[in-house]
Amino acid sequence: MKRISCGWQPVLPPESGGIMTINTTLNTATPAKPRLYWLGGLHKQREVGLTTIIVLIFIVMSFTSPYFLTWANMKAMLLSFSIEGIVVVGMTILLIVGGIDLSVGAVVCLSMVVAGQLFLSGVDPWLASLAGIAAAALVGFLMGLTVTKIGLSHFIASLAAMVIVRGLCMIITQGTPLSLFTLPLSFKFIGQGTLYSIPFVIVLFFILVVLFDFLLRKATAFRKVFYTGSNERAAAYSGIKVNKIKLLVTVLTSTLAGVAGIIYMARLGSATPTFGVGMELNVIAAAVIGGASLKGGTGSILGAVLGVALLSIVTSSLILINVSVYWQDLIKGLILLAAVSLDHLMTKYR
Repeated sequence: MKRISCGWQPVLPPESGGIMTINTTLNTATPAKPRLYWLGGLHKQREVGLTTIIVLIFIVMSFTSPYFLTWANMKAMLLSFSIEGIVVVGMTILLIVGGIDLSVGAVVCLSMVVAGQLFLSGVDPWLASLAGIAAAALVGFLMGLTVTKIGLSHFIASLAAMVIVRGLCMIITQGTPLSLFTLPLSFKFIGQGTLYSIPFVIVLFFILVVLFDFLLRKATAFRKVFYTGSNERAAAYSGIKVNKIKLLVTVLTSTLAGVAGIIYMARLGSATPTFGVGMELNVIAAAVIGGASLKGGTGSILGAVLGVALLSIVTSSLILINVSVYWQDLIKGLILLAAVSLDHLMTKYR
């Protein structure tokens, strides 16, 4: 009999009396072993790999510079990436959902200057800070609407937002830095205070990391972020409101950037209209190095934290061995290029 394409084999044995029976044995074939099989394991072990690299740098630098393993240097490194790390948390979630935000540096600045200007006008610093965070969240909401309602990509929407928000910062401050040294000590504590000799900023950062890492792994609402980023159309067919998810994640990213701006204001005692220029590149680099895909669907908070820690450690190491600041940018760029290339190869493999 003629073989049917689905793999079923109809036969008419003599003892059947002419009655058709079906042989349900399926032909199986051994799948070809993919050439880049090792990339799958590498993807699963990204966090382990980053940890190994960080440990190796620590070992090498402990012999290279006597100042590297001092508590002063460790605290400086932790402080350098803790506030920026809050922005990385939001960026990682946005990358998982398939978006990207180029405006985070400008939004950090907007939160600072709005809160700073209101404080100088006589508003309580805590209320002024809430207003600054609300302004940051509003930027994210408007970006989310342009993405979900108009249909623009996150890249274009955030690029336009970056330029507009930078202009707003200049308008609010008239291009002049705001001196905020009169902020009360109770408010400055969030940026300058310590808990048991540990800077409060670091404590706050790790609380946010643990919280959002838990939510991404366990909370049903946050699992929808992965489903949307992996296959938006399939997520929509399964009943997930993908536009709502994308809007909420965009707002979350801008809100966390606003929180970081308030902490920066409390730490520095000032608000500069040009603050945060280029921050978006460091944030995206840290998230991608940590395993977040530019195509969406993959990423982890722990990986992003390791990514931002790696960049901070590399910067500190280069300073201690007296490498020119221009070479520092070049090396960071090469690290980012390597991470994006690796992400591309793993995406092709998957």
